[in-house]
Amino acid sequence: MASIAERLDQMEASIKKPLFRQTRGKANEVNYWVFDYDPEDELAVRERIECLKNKNLKGTDGFELVVYDLYDLIIDHLQKKNFMGKCYAQEQKHGIKKVQDAIKHTLKITDKENLIVQHITENTPENAVVFLVGIGKCFPLLQAPEVFNKILYNMPQAFASVPMVLFYPGTYTEQELIIFNEYPEDNYYRAFRLVR
Repeated sequence: MASIAERLDQMEASIKKPLFRQTRGKANEVNYWVFDYDPEDELAVRERIECLKNKNLKGTDGFELVVYDLYDLIIDHLQKKNFMGKCYAQEQKHGIKKVQDAIKHTLKITDKENLIVQHITENTPENAVVFLVGIGKCFPLLQAPEVFNKILYNMPQAFASVPMVLFYPGTYTEQELIIFNEYPEDNYYRAFRLVR
């Protein structure tokens, strides 16, 4: 089994290939990938992503690397709406499930006007590779099935050629996701596994 450093090296080499940015998804939809990793390697993954982002600023890769932290997007939205205090009160009074439902509602996760989709489409250049990070920090407020089924599938058709990589702290088998290698998230996924 390859070390996390070796897998991250392979991932970096893969995204730099022009063919990676021309490939389309399995059903000719949004081109999305999963890079799964042991949750214990979270800090190494974060460090490498930051390093890649800084190297990409030099403009030598032929694309722009855009990193979206899903947790930060959620918190930014809640703060702009002054909902943080309401979330804390709601959790104390009714539990995390009510907070989860309220956050999904305010972000319009199940709607075509999904606010995360809007943010990504408005802030991503045409010639880009998108990294989606922070799904572990979001759990259980936002889970990988929602990223696949409610966010990636709602991307405008213009984004079909923009590769998006979900960094997943857990196991992805191309049919099952297990967050933190403990909690199965059910649903079938049509995403490629970026590096084995």
